[in-house]
Amino acid sequence: MDKDTARALIETAAGRAEADLVIRNARIVNVFTRTVETGSVAVRDGYIAGFGSGIHGKAEVDAGGRFLIPGLIDSHCHIESSHLSPSEYSDAIVPGGTTTVIADPHEICNVCGMAGLDYMLEASEDAPLSVFLMVPSCVPATPFEHSGAIIEADDIAGYIGNGRILGLGEMMNYPGVAGADDKVLAKLDTAYKAGKRIDGHAPSISGDGLDAYIAAGITTDHECETPEELREKASKGMYVMLRQGTACRNVLQLLPGVDESNWRRMLFCTDDCQPQTMMREGALINGIHLAIGAGLDPLTAIAMATLNASECYGLRDRGAISPGRRADFFLSASLEDIRADKVWIAGRLAAEGGKAVMKAPHVEPRGVSGKMDVRDFSKAKLSLKLASDRARCIDIIPGGVVTGKGEVMVRRAADGEWIHDSAEDVLKLAVIERHHGTGNAATALIRGYGMKHGAVATSIAHDSHNIIVIGDNDDDMEAAVRKLISIGGGITMFMDGKELGTHVLEIAGLMTDEKVEDVVRCLDAMHEAAYGTLGVNKDIDPFMTLCFMALPVIPALKLTDCGLFDVEAFGFVSSSL
Repeated sequence: MDKDTARALIETAAGRAEADLVIRNARIVNVFTRTVETGSVAVRDGYIAGFGSGIHGKAEVDAGGRFLIPGLIDSHCHIESSHLSPSEYSDAIVPGGTTTVIADPHEICNVCGMAGLDYMLEASEDAPLSVFLMVPSCVPATPFEHSGAIIEADDIAGYIGNGRILGLGEMMNYPGVAGADDKVLAKLDTAYKAGKRIDGHAPSISGDGLDAYIAAGITTDHECETPEELREKASKGMYVMLRQGTACRNVLQLLPGVDESNWRRMLFCTDDCQPQTMMREGALINGIHLAIGAGLDPLTAIAMATLNASECYGLRDRGAISPGRRADFFLSASLEDIRADKVWIAGRLAAEGGKAVMKAPHVEPRGVSGKMDVRDFSKAKLSLKLASDRARCIDIIPGGVVTGKGEVMVRRAADGEWIHDSAEDVLKLAVIERHHGTGNAATALIRGYGMKHGAVATSIAHDSHNIIVIGDNDDDMEAAVRKLISIGGGITMFMDGKELGTHVLEIAGLMTDEKVEDVVRCLDAMHEAAYGTLGVNKDIDPFMTLCFMALPVIPALKLTDCGLFDVEAFGFVSSSL
């Protein structure tokens, strides 16, 4: 806000000037007091001027007694997980009442380096949705894999002063923080010097270890697993995010830990949300609905998703319906079942009836084309030789990205090569490096995916985004990998050499410039084939779940292009036992 805007707001609030917009007969949600007040809201120059009933507007809207709710703030998300460009992402989620997101672009930065951050800044700059970014702190997430880039403290320092960058993204390197590693501290220091925030990523960390982590200035966590963990982190001053996305859904799991003593430290986030989830269940509103349905007071839930988030990230110009704040709000007929009938952003009608009215401008993606520098790939790279009939196995746990440490009895050929047993729900998993032509490929066993026959492959594999493929036979796995190499990235499925469906992701192998309706249509068909033809376990998302099997910062076993990784021991292990 500048002095001219302030003067206009003062004149309007005092009744000496006309408002641009007045919304009358509204039940206004006051997140400061968690009450509802009936009245009018006047808007001038994109900001809320006041509540005077005598203020007239150039345009007036009768709310008809509906609730006027502050625009929702998603406190942590990865736009890349929507498969959509930032402009299409804006058009997709604004109609649901989300008007601001804090996005961490570490997915695209793991592929394209700082060119990925440049693209995300440029492509979201003029979108109706307010997109704030965090500079990725862990590219790569660990030194035990190959990503497309390495981001150091000097790279971060060149960007963290940008006004749309709120701080340092999720610090996944807990051992580096706890061990006061010089390189980690240098990255943290960029945030200290800029006076900006540091997001956390600390699953199952407690006690002295948590104290050390928080002492480093880390203020948020979206990886809580239990109500007890939530309570401890909140009691030590952290903001804890209740997350409801596509693969990670822990709102109901964590909600018993939220009470009157700590709700002011609670936020909502989506983290990773695929387009079907966004369009059918809603993005941020989905988690809010679940929390309210499970007994959380609606006004508390709304305050968590607005006021708390704005205060956490220093966004003092939004998060509440009050004079001087941005006119980001929406109308809903109910508080128990919140649905955005009309959405305003900076006082302009942005969405109505579930459709975007104010469209985001398209930005041509530059410097972020799909990268496929895969060296010497062949079916032989998919070999898995075992030294015994007992093997380690990644156990999928539905509803999250944490995996179990499984053991399984296996069949082997004379040379030790693993043989698929159709009576067992055990498949082969492989990760193939795609960024630097290293020729790296690693294999392991995985249980719980449910697929009967065939292969699924994707270039989305958190966080380094190498190619990951799962299957019961090497022929289909090879065909799926070669398809991704040929198209520059995406998701594909094969059975008996036949292509069952492919979703092309031409932006870094992570996103597409296609419209959300086309993306949903394609993924619907692919989900149908994954469940119906391939027989994938219906308790998991066939693609999102696969994406996280290469994430070596989440317990317990994961596979990178360098080998099978034990996250708890923080080292590589053999598949053989």
